[in-house]
Amino acid sequence: MLVDVHTHLDFPEFKEDLSDLIKRLNNMGFVKLITNGTDPTSNRAIIELSKKHKIIEPALGMYPSTAIKLSDGEIDKELKFIEKIKPIAIGEVGLDNHRVGNLQKQKEVLTKLVRLSMKLDIPLIVHSRKAEEETIDLLESLKAKRVVMHCFSGNSKLTERGVKNGWMFSVPSMVIKSKTYRKLSKRVPLSQILTETDSPFLSPVEGKRNDPSTIKDSIKKIAELKEISPEELEKIIYLNFQRTFIK
Repeated sequence: MLVDVHTHLDFPEFKEDLSDLIKRLNNMGFVKLITNGTDPTSNRAIIELSKKHKIIEPALGMYPSTAIKLSDGEIDKELKFIEKIKPIAIGEVGLDNHRVGNLQKQKEVLTKLVRLSMKLDIPLIVHSRKAEEETIDLLESLKAKRVVMHCFSGNSKLTERGVKNGWMFSVPSMVIKSKTYRKLSKRVPLSQILTETDSPFLSPVEGKRNDPSTIKDSIKKIAELKEISPEELEKIIYLNFQRTFIK
């Protein structure tokens, strides 16, 4: 029973073959694909996909680059929309100090999103590129509990803080070739690991579109690192998924 807790199946890369891909993933044993919204348009597209494909669950959010472009009124309107829908999670949200400016506004918007996730009692799927410490500081200050750190690249001390907070860490299929994510897999306890792809991005095969099927190979790699069988790891991750997202 496989799960991908962070995809972007509404993106144009999947426009031509999504239905065929969904059939293939069903046959592979996938049970849930959490598709993460990045802006108001994306959020609504994902809701429509979830109506069409039972396997897709919508996570609705605001990517950092979106958060800094929207007015306060637009942000509040979208928060009310998300609250009305009450998705399986709020995501993709967070901080980005790599290519996105205005970190202060990013923090202000993330604070609103964290508070909404706490109000709805649903998980928060968090992006923290080049802002890992700032993100953890903010989440801790708000006492966020139901947190999934997406593609986390922070050092061992920062990872340990997240582990102590009881947060989950979703390991991307890039673990197949990435030292960073192999280290993450070793540092995080089995009870706090989830699987993701960030499809269509972060493909373990250079130049190829990523899709959830690559989780099969990442399960093998993580199992190898954890010194357990892929079958056992698959069961553990499914139980982690249920505990995190299904209440």
